Amino acid sequence: MPESRTGRVYLVGAGPGDPGLLTLRGKECLSRADVVIYDYLANRAFLEYARDGAELIYVGKKGGCHTMRQEEISALIVDRAQKGDTVVRLKGGDPFIFGRGGEEAVELAKAGVAFEVVPGVTSAVAVPAYAGIPLTHRDYASTVAFITGHEDPTKDGSDIAWDKLATGAGTLVFLMGVGNLPRIARRLMENGRPPKTPVAVIRRGTVPEQKTVTGTLGDIARRAEEAGMTPPAVIVVGDVVGLRSELAWYEKRPLFGRRIVVTRARAQASGFLRELIRLGADAIQFPTIEVVPPDTWTPLDRAIEALGTYRWLVFTSANGVRYFLARLRELPRDVRDLKGIRIAAIGPGTARALGRIGITPDLMPEEYRAEAVAACFEKHEIKNVRILIPRAEQAREVLPERLREMGAHVDVVPAYRTIRTTRDAGPVREMLASGAIDMITFTSPSTVTNFVEMLRDDPQADPSWMSRVTVACIGPITAETARKNGLSVNLVPDAYTIESLTKGIVDYFASR
Repeated sequence: MPESRTGRVYLVGAGPGDPGLLTLRGKECLSRADVVIYDYLANRAFLEYARDGAELIYVGKKGGCHTMRQEEISALIVDRAQKGDTVVRLKGGDPFIFGRGGEEAVELAKAGVAFEVVPGVTSAVAVPAYAGIPLTHRDYASTVAFITGHEDPTKDGSDIAWDKLATGAGTLVFLMGVGNLPRIARRLMENGRPPKTPVAVIRRGTVPEQKTVTGTLGDIARRAEEAGMTPPAVIVVGDVVGLRSELAWYEKRPLFGRRIVVTRARAQASGFLRELIRLGADAIQFPTIEVVPPDTWTPLDRAIEALGTYRWLVFTSANGVRYFLARLRELPRDVRDLKGIRIAAIGPGTARALGRIGITPDLMPEEYRAEAVAACFEKHEIKNVRILIPRAEQAREVLPERLREMGAHVDVVPAYRTIRTTRDAGPVREMLASGAIDMITFTSPSTVTNFVEMLRDDPQADPSWMSRVTVACIGPITAETARKNGLSVNLVPDAYTIESLTKGIVDYFASR
């Protein structure tokens, strides 16, 4: 392939939909691209890997509606590369399996543009696997064939040798064929495949909307129509389909098919999101708050300069730990300046944040709220003792007030603040309007307040939509805020942690 002095193009396969199936190489290319030219993707989460400032250009088609002809797409890729851009052409599945990546590569080669192909996990393999169907099995099939179910309509005749294909491979996998399913089944039976051959149609495979219909060549067209199966779907023909009853795993996960909105700040939400996704949920990241530095560092800086005068340092959140330590290093100081100071923490998340720098809290209540921390201090002599609480700029005053009542000298300094995000509420609004959301989770009072305000500020939103949605709150303070804002709270876990909230969500849906 001739090298070019222009940019470089990466033909990247995004896989079938599950974000976890994007290759590491594909993610790396996305993070370095100047331009991402992408098709209709089963999961737009892939675009989150693009760097800030990258240009995102949609050129896909959905439901037969084309935004660009293939010739125009190829010309666009060549043009941007010749202007010196690093271009990622992001395609669902694998670029070279019914993805027209071969056509785009030919045009790049003709233009002398350097390119690289990054293979993707093809839906032909992944979708059946997520439906519990192995394409080969020593007892059922030793051969497999991949076939387009939607040939180029401008071609004369068919490139598919139905007389040889029907019985020539143990397993047949048709991509993009659900619209032609009656014809596919008929041609296979006409050419010798028994009508009782097992068939599966898998729609939206590898994502929480996955739906599978099984039958035989003789009745699958009717069954698929009755089930409302529409593109995108993969069709599997062969005896291996019978193994699905034993091997189906993806659709059996406890939160499969449940759409759950996470309103937590983006920086904190990743672990919660990953666990919900692992359990089968369609987890929607919709942060309503953003954690940012305080308006001024002066109060915290003064407190850090006077660290030696404090007996106790109380952290009420992992954010407090993170921002306090960052400022400590900025001054510059380090954890050695905490020598002789006792540390208190609310909750295991805060304790874990301290544990990352080798600090084990001297005090952590069994109940993760300010009142419980104050109760724990009753066992310690804190009269005339100086206590520092670096926390959010706006927070409940229960803890410092109780400690002052016990005779302590308490300094509360802002280490960070939470602000309402400017994120577009449109996608969530549309899902709420259509009843497509099963649950919304809130992990702090501010996530509740901001979410409600975002709905109220949207002239197209109807607050009554929330009456159809399950509301889960991490603890009683958050739940109280939700109720004050007119929301009905369905779930509050016994322990006020993300882990307990996750377990509570699983138990809640299991009981329904």
